[in-house]
Amino acid sequence: MGLMDKLFRSQRDIAKDDLEGIIWEPLESIDQFHNLVRNSKLKKKVIFKHSTRCGISRMALNSFERNYVPKDQNVTYYLLDLLENRDVSNAIAEELNVTHQSPQVIILDNEQVIHTESHHGIDIKKIQELL
Repeated sequence: MGLMDKLFRSQRDIAKDDLEGIIWEPLESIDQFHNLVRNSKLKKKVIFKHSTRCGISRMALNSFERNYVPKDQNVTYYLLDLLENRDVSNAIAEELNVTHQSPQVIILDNEQVIHTESHHGIDIKKIQELL
């Protein structure tokens, strides 16, 4: 794939890549957060808190996605853009009693935090083992 192809990928190619990797649900509201906590009784939830202006956050997210192995797991992955949805991040910290960090991964099961990690400690392989 040439440089121009990489820069001007079609929406179809982008969608195809998404299907092969993690399928992210954007986390954009406090109501959505409350629903996902309730629904963690049915299916585990992974929240990735990402700052789009932070190089460390970008590296952690890239590593997370690159090392993800598709498995038949009963889990939903959520991506929270901290800059666009700071109120949601604040609600997560307060309601789950988890210190805010960025980047950060939080795993919920049965309305409880079962794992949290931040920065260079974020490891998709470890997370998939927990799931």
